[in-house]
Amino acid sequence: MLGMSHEATLLFNAFIAILALVLMITRLRIHPFIALTITSGFLGLISGMPLPKIVKSFQDGFGGVLGFVGIVLGLGTMLGKLMAESGGADQISQTLVRAFGRERVHWAMMMGAFLVGIPLFFEIGFVLLIPLVFIVARRSGVPLFKIGMPMLASLSVMHGLVPPHPGPLLAIGIFGADIGKTIFYGLIVGLPTVIIAGPMFGSFISKYVDIKPSDELVAQLAREPETKNLPGFTVTLVTVLSPVFLMLLKTFVDVTLPDGHAMRDLMDFIGNPIVALLAALLLAMWTFGVARGFTRQQVLKFVDQSLAPTAAIVLIIGAGGGFKQMLVNSGVGTAIGQLAVHAQISPLLLAWFVAGVIRVATGSATVATITGAGIVAPLVALIPGTNKELLVLATGAGSLILSHVNDAGFWLVKEYFNMSVGETFKTWTLMETLISVVAIIFIMLLNLVV
Repeated sequence: MLGMSHEATLLFNAFIAILALVLMITRLRIHPFIALTITSGFLGLISGMPLPKIVKSFQDGFGGVLGFVGIVLGLGTMLGKLMAESGGADQISQTLVRAFGRERVHWAMMMGAFLVGIPLFFEIGFVLLIPLVFIVARRSGVPLFKIGMPMLASLSVMHGLVPPHPGPLLAIGIFGADIGKTIFYGLIVGLPTVIIAGPMFGSFISKYVDIKPSDELVAQLAREPETKNLPGFTVTLVTVLSPVFLMLLKTFVDVTLPDGHAMRDLMDFIGNPIVALLAALLLAMWTFGVARGFTRQQVLKFVDQSLAPTAAIVLIIGAGGGFKQMLVNSGVGTAIGQLAVHAQISPLLLAWFVAGVIRVATGSATVATITGAGIVAPLVALIPGTNKELLVLATGAGSLILSHVNDAGFWLVKEYFNMSVGETFKTWTLMETLISVVAIIFIMLLNLVV
């Protein structure tokens, strides 16, 4: 293009590519995996990359992401499935409802979802906990949304901010952040955010939007678990939180012991998310499986069933990694970095904003986090002293904003809670936006201290 600088041309190319991606997913209804793959090639072509390098870049990005996240996803999903089938999730909620009492049952729901949400994906956590929301609402007579909102807020914040969820994990890899620190900061930012967007907003909005779930759904979901032999509360908690504990322990050892210490090497191995989740899964096969009276065949079946729904997610994430690599290799990421440096905007706000724009455009928090992190990553090199862990959180917070009709979560919530599109905007979309804005405020505050 005549008269445009090299940087401007690259940015224009990226804009066109992202626009093409959005149109393919929304208008042409092309599967995100295929759309991301096509867009990556298209971006490589228009940026003038050599042809052999285009496919190579995509493959490297795809493999680089899945080499880590693919494994973690598989392990986390299996762990979640075992927790559901054994009634472990039910156990957590029952115990919390007993402890908090009827008046504060929405706070109990928040804590339950906060804990369950640590190892589980939003969709999986949602499907696990929605029966509890119905059961608790029925047993306590509290409005459905007053109980549902805290659950949605907890799962959404965990999914957006805290590893081992795919978005934050990818961003950690892209920014080179520390996983334990990210979990720690994520929990510090996450808890107050969930309190504001969950129980507080839920109590407020349930006065204005009154919803009745469909009777068929309640009949189907609010049933008791297969086994009468539920795992104990402590057993469930220890199993679900063991990977988080191991990752945090690794960070603690890294901070306290000198480099090259034998204990540090050992903890780096045990606290690696892959090893930590594998350990938790093996423990869960016993605590949620064999010890509950399930046969080995049944445990194998649960593990097997849990993987089918994640196949699409894994491919989309890989393709997202490929697209990110194209942005980097074609020089777009650096161009955006240069612009941001000139604009003098805080890298944290930039990461939040970029992820937010991509989220509104594509509807996927995970795609928004990967692409946003890929675009903002070159900044870390240009603006020294940026806290990498907080960059991960800022990108994650941006990726949650304004969930609307192009987001699968929007329809999931709408259908299960039996709402109109308008009601879903007033409740779910508003809550997601609240989470995003409140979280970035807390992240900016935390940035002043760490």
